[in-house]
Amino acid sequence: MSGHGAPVTHAGELDGTELTVAVVAASWHDTIMAGLLDGARRALRDARVGNVIEVRVPGSFELPVAARRVAERADAVVALGVVIRGGTPHFDYVCSAATTGLTDVSVVSGKPVGFGVLTCDTEEQGLDRAGLEGSNEDKGYEAAEAAVRTALTLRGLGV
Repeated sequence: MSGHGAPVTHAGELDGTELTVAVVAASWHDTIMAGLLDGARRALRDARVGNVIEVRVPGSFELPVAARRVAERADAVVALGVVIRGGTPHFDYVCSAATTGLTDVSVVSGKPVGFGVLTCDTEEQGLDRAGLEGSNEDKGYEAAEAAVRTALTLRGLGV
């Protein structure tokens, strides 16, 4: 299981009342995305985030440009998507572009980006990580919690 070794935390320990967090989510794979979005929303509610902006884009490839734009108005961004391997190298290009692009958004903007982009070999792997009933992991929740924790850490540094 990929969550092995993850820190045991809960967003309810956080006070995000003064934060604005943007959730940028892809549209492919409806069921998996619904789970990821629900998890992110729960984490942001648990952390008492004061303002949430939601933006939907067609796919994971489009996440970085939307994340960059919305980072201008937010303290943190949560990027959610899923890419499932097919029979062509398309998977590798989209995963690489999304990962590099979202990393660049974080570094250039100085805003944390919670990485909730699932890169899976099968749809079953995505469902298992989507936070749905019967899933072993809740990557939407984890990505949102990470973004909030990092935003609060940066705020605590005074930068």
